[in-house]
Amino acid sequence: MHLIQGVLTTALVYPFCRPDTRLALRQRWSRRLLTLLGIQLEIDGPPIEPGCLLVANHISWVDIFVINALAPSAFVSKAEVRAWPIVGWLAARNDTVFLRRGSRGHAKIVNAEIAALLEAGRNVAVFPEGTTTDGSHVLHFHAALLQPAIAAGKPVQPLAISYHAPDRTPSRAPAYVGEVSLIACFASIIAQPHIVATIRPSTLLDTSVLGDRRQAAQTARNCIVWALEQGWRPEPVAAVLDSATQGG
Repeated sequence: MHLIQGVLTTALVYPFCRPDTRLALRQRWSRRLLTLLGIQLEIDGPPIEPGCLLVANHISWVDIFVINALAPSAFVSKAEVRAWPIVGWLAARNDTVFLRRGSRGHAKIVNAEIAALLEAGRNVAVFPEGTTTDGSHVLHFHAALLQPAIAAGKPVQPLAISYHAPDRTPSRAPAYVGEVSLIACFASIIAQPHIVATIRPSTLLDTSVLGDRRQAAQTARNCIVWALEQGWRPEPVAAVLDSATQGG
């Protein structure tokens, strides 16, 4: 019923709404979805700022709604999602930017779309790992996804996402990884009485001082790894900037 409500809202209400109203509706729908799934949302760190590229580790399809519940954003997704029944249609009408992998020409078009959204003060979210993990580690970041922020001179804000049981032990239930199907992942989530989703934002990273996109990607990854391993502190940003400058 909640999915049907989202479809009807997108089809019948969105065309008559201002952009800020559509974002508010998306945020409210995402928060309600998390509640229905038994997921409690926590934010640990500074607020998510508007007009920046949000860079996050990727564990589950739930990550999208966790971010949207806090800061409704445009997402960059693989082009194949556009053909998925219902989901692809919803994604297309909720500002998703679809990327055809391996096409440099299309990458330039996508980068221009992302830059335009950032210039308009919108948040754009990317998962630079390019795939999901079970949450126990963070993969290498593909730097190309950070290029639009570099080119537009817009800041990057790393987001560390994690899922826990109420006793703070890691929860693997939301992990959408390997051979796990969407239905199996959904069943795993609702089988748990309570899951805590935590987002730990870092302070903004100034792309004008980060150098090229590879250094920006490494710095963002360092921030996320630190937040996941140590919990939130305000001082790690300077530490990881120094580490990236030294090639760490």
